[in-house]
Amino acid sequence: MSFLITIVAFAVALGSLVVVHEFGHYLAARWCNVKVLRFSVGFGRVLASRRRGPDQTEWAIAAFPLGGYVKMLDEREGDVAPEDLPRAFNRQSVARRFFIVVAGPVANFLLAIGLYWLIFMHGVPGLKPVIGGVVAGSPAAQAQFEIGDIILKIGPETVTTWQDARWLMLKQAVDRASNVGVEVQNERAEIHSRKLDMSTLMPADLDGDFLNILGFSRQQPPLPPVIGRVMAGGAAERAGIMPGDEVLAINGTPVKRWDEVVSGIGANPAREVALDVKRGDVRQQIKITPDPVVDKSGRIGRIGVAVRIDADAMRQYMVEVRYTPWVSIVKALERTWDTSIFSLRMLGKMIVGEVSLKNLSGPITIADYAGQ
Repeated sequence: MSFLITIVAFAVALGSLVVVHEFGHYLAARWCNVKVLRFSVGFGRVLASRRRGPDQTEWAIAAFPLGGYVKMLDEREGDVAPEDLPRAFNRQSVARRFFIVVAGPVANFLLAIGLYWLIFMHGVPGLKPVIGGVVAGSPAAQAQFEIGDIILKIGPETVTTWQDARWLMLKQAVDRASNVGVEVQNERAEIHSRKLDMSTLMPADLDGDFLNILGFSRQQPPLPPVIGRVMAGGAAERAGIMPGDEVLAINGTPVKRWDEVVSGIGANPAREVALDVKRGDVRQQIKITPDPVVDKSGRIGRIGVAVRIDADAMRQYMVEVRYTPWVSIVKALERTWDTSIFSLRMLGKMIVGEVSLKNLSGPITIADYAGQ
């Protein structure tokens, strides 16, 4: 079922981008009085089509939804009736042709801005930017960060969530900055300015969680080892595990937090483990063989369960960022511009070897994130 959700989500996500992109070309062509013969979502054999509008444009859905196109009247692609010659794409001025071509990417930028605008108005939930751990001898420890510090600013930019902190630090980490200013508030409500050295980071460090290499970890909400959901078809369902089961031990080793369950299962791909679980007032042992999967950290085990989250207990660790419509549009423009420029910088650093090519994402990664 999860694989099917991933495939459907990928098709919807990519299809939406294609439709918006091609619709940009279409609108620009109409504004320039260029005749549009076909608007196709996807390539290959046409599955469904319908002609609409004064020009009887064919609106089509094709078999492979990995792209699309807008076909305009053009003398280079076939004969054009004399009365339609002024409306052929190749007869337009350079400025008009440029406008039609660039309208597709511009439409995608406008889509990104619009989505960010809606998100910022609706509210963005995230973890509070609280440091949960500092590794001794790490750059974070050398900068005198402490457990419980709340990150307020990185450079001149304000931090509201842990996602903000990670994004701003990533931009500094790509440049391997040696003197990054970080403003924090400690548990005694004192404000301090720290100087973080990221010059020791290597290109390969950006492939994973570079914050761990710097010696940071975020504050982890205390999630008890109680199962909230069992995935259909997973190892847990096959073994008879049920929602509400509390995991007490893995192979005889007691567990008290959900992350201990994750690490214990992950360390045993395709190897049988014994789970001591409490169901109601009854304690029992269930033997289960985690399914082997491969992620960025290598081969790990998964059983197809999700933790039960107490919403009330989580509230103290969460913050929701919401802005007015006007501020949201400004934030949306800034985020779209910021992300675009950073992507170009990353590509440039990949070319010169300062950043690993593993940071490139292909269709598989896009499908994975779409599914999630």
